[in-house]
Amino acid sequence: MEKSLVLIKPDGVQRGLIGEIISRFENRGLRLIAAKFMLVPLELAKAHYAVHQGKPFYEPLIKFITSSPVMAMVWTGPDAIAAIRQTVGKTRGTEAAPGTIRHDFALQARLNLIHASDSVENGEAEIALWFKPEELVEWKRCTEDWMYE
Repeated sequence: MEKSLVLIKPDGVQRGLIGEIISRFENRGLRLIAAKFMLVPLELAKAHYAVHQGKPFYEPLIKFITSSPVMAMVWTGPDAIAAIRQTVGKTRGTEAAPGTIRHDFALQARLNLIHASDSVENGEAEIALWFKPEELVEWKRCTEDWMYE
């Protein structure tokens, strides 16, 4: 089973979309194995976005992610990375497919509500940044035999 970090960013929290976003992933058949509502420390924000350091949008990105609480989560399931990214939609809401989270609730690139890991490797690295191993709760939903091959 693949795992992905998903962050409901400050704009999603402030707009009251946590429940809606969680429902989309649950309805898709993914399983939540970790969650915490938190203010992002500056050091964590810098580590998470280190790949963007030096780019013009880096400082505004750091300022944004630390401006208000986020809902940090780990989701798992078969092909979780692809399923989550498909559910989230393209970065810009105006380019995202109808029915995706970003199409339905976002317009711009920075205020796009959500972060999701883009590969298995990045998912593992991001999860390790945001969660301790003991914070991941491995469990099986009783309906999974009806959802997974």
